Amino acid sequence: MPSDTIITGIDIGTDKCVTLIGKVDAETRAMKVLGVSAVPARGMKKSQIIDLEQVLGTINESLDGAERMAGLEVSSVYVSVAGNHIASLNSKGVVAVSSPDQEIARGDVNRVIEAARAISLPSDKEVIHVIPNYFKVDSQDGIRDPIGMTGVRLEAEAHIITAMSTALRNIQKCIEDLGLTVRGFVFSGISAAEVVLSETEKELGVALIDIGAGSTSVCAYVDGALVYSASLPIGARHITQDIALGCRVSLDVAEKVKLSLSGYKEEAIKPHTGESKTDYQERKRKADELDLGELTLGQNTEVLSKKTVIEGIMVPRMQEIFGLIQEKLDAQDILSKIPAGVVLTGGGAETAEIAAVARQELKLPARVGMPTELSGLTGDIHKPSFATSIGLLMYGKAQGGEPVKSSPSLGSLFKGGGSSKDLVQKAIAFIKSLLP
Repeated sequence: MPSDTIITGIDIGTDKCVTLIGKVDAETRAMKVLGVSAVPARGMKKSQIIDLEQVLGTINESLDGAERMAGLEVSSVYVSVAGNHIASLNSKGVVAVSSPDQEIARGDVNRVIEAARAISLPSDKEVIHVIPNYFKVDSQDGIRDPIGMTGVRLEAEAHIITAMSTALRNIQKCIEDLGLTVRGFVFSGISAAEVVLSETEKELGVALIDIGAGSTSVCAYVDGALVYSASLPIGARHITQDIALGCRVSLDVAEKVKLSLSGYKEEAIKPHTGESKTDYQERKRKADELDLGELTLGQNTEVLSKKTVIEGIMVPRMQEIFGLIQEKLDAQDILSKIPAGVVLTGGGAETAEIAAVARQELKLPARVGMPTELSGLTGDIHKPSFATSIGLLMYGKAQGGEPVKSSPSLGSLFKGGGSSKDLVQKAIAFIKSLLP
């Protein structure tokens, strides 16, 4: 009887580092989240490491929190990758079918994918994904799974994503210094697409835009196939910086302002019967007020206009982000091939009016994508900012994880002591490990 498996995903972002630990049930193949930990990121800029020691400490803190919650230790992880060094291309491979009866077997498929992978790369680049889009058997093309079919010649078109070798080695060093193995590097756009896009959208043609703090990842699907991947060195942190400069406040306050406006919708305020013009104008002004004192515990008494902050400061930066995306997609002749439009996810997708700006700039339908809802400890993670992290679990589920070790004893859980809060968390984790 197959055993349950454990999948661990670590999303190392510019703003936060998230670790999720999930268990895949051997019988139902359902994913259950056992441990969650999100900590502020240190040592990262534009999704790349700038201080190795700080990133090592961040990952250790995040991993430790998730392990404590799950009540187990992990030995291998899937890690997200983003940043301006990500690049992609489409490649073809051709092989002769090896079987005497000309029936295509798994070995033939593996060989043709390897043939497509054999591309010339700069010495500082390496392949992290080879995703077969479709196969061609003799003269019949558009085949998704050729195994079992009969033919002489097998051809494959694959989408290849590359990353800078040094960026990967730096992340790998941090993970291995913690005694863990990297099971795979996963481009954050692919990870988010796993749990945000529907198969119908992919078939129609759609672009996923994962807006992180320091970078924005893009994945475009045409006729169900991934045809373009890229990462831009601009993200939601730039919107925060604009608010800080425009309103002359600190970055922390600017972030609070941005988050407080995330659910903002301009309301059509109508005058009440018998209300004077002065009272009506005052009521409109009050509805538009953003009191910084409420966001900064009374340290700042300034009052801002919500509409002015959004339209005068935030929207121009969002227009710039979507303008850059439009240039990238236009260069690949993709905009006319994605009638399903764009799906926004990542922490930046929670920014006020962002879907409306995307529709206006790209002239396409746009929506904010929520990740797939899982069972277990998911109360605080069912939101766009955790799409990449959840996607790592689902990607890992498809690739395989590590077997569940026997449940720890109560004594081993409490070994090493800790604060009373830690002990309570350990006790809860232990009890959960005994439940079916």
